[in-house]
Amino acid sequence: MAYEQYRSACKKLNIPFNKYELWKGVAKTLKLSKKANLRLKWIIYYHTKANHNASLTIRHFGLNKSVFYYWFNRFDETNLSTLEDKSTAPLHTRQRETIHTIEEQRSIKLRKEHMYWGKMELSKVYESTYQEKLSSWQFQRIIQDFKLYPKPVKNARTQVKRQRSFKKKRITELKKKKPVLGYLLHFDTIVIHWNGMKRYIITMIDDFTKIAYARMYKNHSSYSAKDFLNRVDYLLDNNITNIHSDNGTEFEKHFKQLGEQLKLTQYYSRTRTPKDNPSIERFNRTLKYEWLFDGNFNENIDVFNTNLKDFLIEYNFVRPHQTLNYLTPMQFAVKYKQVSDKWSSNTNPLLFFRIVYTYRSYPHIII
Repeated sequence: MAYEQYRSACKKLNIPFNKYELWKGVAKTLKLSKKANLRLKWIIYYHTKANHNASLTIRHFGLNKSVFYYWFNRFDETNLSTLEDKSTAPLHTRQRETIHTIEEQRSIKLRKEHMYWGKMELSKVYESTYQEKLSSWQFQRIIQDFKLYPKPVKNARTQVKRQRSFKKKRITELKKKKPVLGYLLHFDTIVIHWNGMKRYIITMIDDFTKIAYARMYKNHSSYSAKDFLNRVDYLLDNNITNIHSDNGTEFEKHFKQLGEQLKLTQYYSRTRTPKDNPSIERFNRTLKYEWLFDGNFNENIDVFNTNLKDFLIEYNFVRPHQTLNYLTPMQFAVKYKQVSDKWSSNTNPLLFFRIVYTYRSYPHIII
């Protein structure tokens, strides 16, 4: 029927009849699969370019001989869907055995009495109780149909953790960000693996001015983070409002207690969302690739922190930042009245970081 309509239309339009173009059009209309379209290409190539040469067609497409002849013999030009794969579903499937109402009620009762028993145990008990056999497969069907599953036991420890996480303030709640130094500080930790040991660099950056600070510690404890926060508080002259960190344990307990003493509001990143803390992630990357990976690692913490001071001075006082319109963080802070304009001329940055590094916990360090 399709050929006749196509031929009559071609005669009216004075166009030569081309059944291969017709096959392509029908295949497009039927939305044949990729595999069926490929098989149609084999057959069209066989009739046109190969000039009815099956061997040439097989070599051209790299086919197995039996595969080509299977689809070639199966092909029906009046029904292109013959090129589609046949369904592999079995013609005859296993049917469910009918369970009488009495057996069903007995099974449900037995299951409710022993919710944690398996289907094999229930089948054996049913047979010994009622002197009738009910297969484990039938028990499984009853359990699924009536959803006779035991209630999951809630882990009290997990619940406590979830409750704690729900109480945390997320950084997305802080909507109004004032352009002020110390209004929002970002904290993070860099973990370094070196010759079977670990070292931890706690880092900080101010969200507005990009003034940054860092220090290495031997352990990953909240006491180390507390010491770091003390130094940052001293660095910014007790001018901190909000602090932001990830969900690491080092930013709990002692760190949190000190934040409460200083009347700071602590915000947390959402889990597995590094985009919540992009400023500190960028600073960490700069610290790693511009200084740490350049042969500046030292396992001695005192020596490492002494050398790290020089990088921080360069980062805050010398290195221009693209986000600050190529000003240094201190120049940017002076420009927007965050620090005194006499800072850069009268304050020795080396002396300033010396004070910060020798503050409180490590008064013995000589820089």
